[in-house]
Amino acid sequence: MSLLDVIFGKPLSNQADEKERVGPSSGIPIFGLDALGSAAYGPEAVLTALMVLGVLGIHYVVPLSGAIILLLGIVYFSYRQTIAAYPNGAGAYTVASENLGRFPGLLAAAALMIDYVLVAAVGIAAGVGAMVSAIPSWQPHTLLLCLLILVIITMVNLRGVRSAGLAFTLPTYVFVGTLLLTIGIGIAKTILSGGTPIPVDAPARLHPATELLGAWLLLRAFSSGCTAMTGVEAVSNGVSAFREPKVKSAQLTLSVIIGILMMLLAGIAFLCQAYHIGATVPGQPGFESVLSQLVAAVAGRGLFYYLTIGSVVLVLALQANTAFAGFPRLCHAISRDGYLPVVMAVRGRRLVYSQGIYALTIITALLLIAFSGITDRLIPLFAIGAFLSFTLSQAGMVAHWRRKRGPYFRHSMLINGLGALATAITLGVVIVSKFTEGAWITLLVVPILLTMMYKIRAHYDRVAQEIAHPAPLMVENLISPFAVVPIQQWSKVAQKTLRYALALSPDVIALHIDSGDSCDLPPRWRELVEDPARKADLPVPRLVVLKSPYRSIVRPILNFVLDLEARNPERPIAVVVPELVEKHWWQYFLHRQHGRFLSLLLIFKGNQRISIINVPWHLDAPPSNALHAIPKHEAESPQRVA
Repeated sequence: MSLLDVIFGKPLSNQADEKERVGPSSGIPIFGLDALGSAAYGPEAVLTALMVLGVLGIHYVVPLSGAIILLLGIVYFSYRQTIAAYPNGAGAYTVASENLGRFPGLLAAAALMIDYVLVAAVGIAAGVGAMVSAIPSWQPHTLLLCLLILVIITMVNLRGVRSAGLAFTLPTYVFVGTLLLTIGIGIAKTILSGGTPIPVDAPARLHPATELLGAWLLLRAFSSGCTAMTGVEAVSNGVSAFREPKVKSAQLTLSVIIGILMMLLAGIAFLCQAYHIGATVPGQPGFESVLSQLVAAVAGRGLFYYLTIGSVVLVLALQANTAFAGFPRLCHAISRDGYLPVVMAVRGRRLVYSQGIYALTIITALLLIAFSGITDRLIPLFAIGAFLSFTLSQAGMVAHWRRKRGPYFRHSMLINGLGALATAITLGVVIVSKFTEGAWITLLVVPILLTMMYKIRAHYDRVAQEIAHPAPLMVENLISPFAVVPIQQWSKVAQKTLRYALALSPDVIALHIDSGDSCDLPPRWRELVEDPARKADLPVPRLVVLKSPYRSIVRPILNFVLDLEARNPERPIAVVVPELVEKHWWQYFLHRQHGRFLSLLLIFKGNQRISIINVPWHLDAPPSNALHAIPKHEAESPQRVA
């Protein structure tokens, strides 16, 4: 078994696709970690925005959370309809493209790509934030912990969808169970105490108010809390990953995810108000997350506290898995239409879109480094992409129902229309309230992504037009090429390459570079090559010696080939390049790679009439009867040949 098989698992065949599909129990951790995990940083974001109000701020967390839950319900019913209408999976890109046109579809795609990257970055940063809350001594290593978790999630996802579901199931259900238990105990204590429960471990003291309450402040807090709605689209985008019946499985998964999220948001908001829990300054000494304060206040800092916070850390960190499930599928859909590199449409060895996973990992790592892994610095960038894609998806569904008609189509149009209106209004609020805090970056990146996608499609259209050839094969005026063979020393490698060239063309030119080193090839050329060729009635290869006073090998060969092509506009040129093939990768560093460099330069500097033929010599391979052995004293070392 190879090292790759151990790390990523054995390659899966196309026939294994059905076995890799998941049911609702596995679908919840795969597609719901982002939504569920946002219960940890959604209320935190609201309280952080309200921190300037001091004690007064906690009285507004419940109504603001209620507004977010109401909006979440509207979006939930809208996406249930999207799943039913597109049983093979349809995110905002597909829905908007099919029903509103190409530009709205690409706009939704750009928004979703940004959203998925931020889901990964914010999720990991929030998980590490919860971790350093429980273990403050780890705070200086925040960024390193973020990058380590990113690598682990990447490796798990490269093993396949089913493996990811199995890996994340236990942390997800422990997270949900412990938080619901904490909320249940906290609500019971609040009721029994008449609304003023005594915390087991007192939360951080709230600072005095530094600002007055205003509508603008409430809008900022609401827009910050809307980050709790990200990840809702992941299920509709991944319907094809579910087992049959796909639609029912996906709808059930979405219902469970949204139902749990609503309970968590409502319970956390209620207990924060009851226990007077506010946010602390992120990234500063003494920082403690809202959930850490809440669990400590309800149950103390015993075993249950560490179990709960441990599950919170795991789920927040692993919620990036939602992005790893959705981003590659989104890139696959876009690349099929020619707006992203086609390699992103190809599934890898474990039936996942590996190139999309690699791209997401690299971009997320850069984002974490740029913002030092601090959640609060990433939050202002977060909700715009999500709500823009929500709005376009729901508007696309309105157009879909209007075109399809059918029973109850007006009812369906009303639901999706309400969803589009609500998310559009929220999008406007988020843009205005978060613009100066960093939302402008997202608004700048969207047109850059759109431009990039249009340029990629224009490139593919141009290539398709240039290479299109509907006519049958042309067999007239076939002309044999000049065969150019670079040779530095006489060896088995040189002999094999020359034999191939002689079989290819009657005009063989051997190029030898005289860089000042002593070499007996030119004086022995007649004995080694010309005489055997004449005796066999074969065309005689001619030797051309090129002086290279500055000891360059590749550049004189390249110049000769380009000059030969220019002087013979009617003839093709075939450059036959000898190449050593080592048994182990590290052995390539022991040889000069002139053949590889020459091939690369010819690719970039050449044209349609210059072809490159690599003739490999496999070291440590058994001898071939097709090659004539030569005396041992005439063979040069591999270093000289290469």
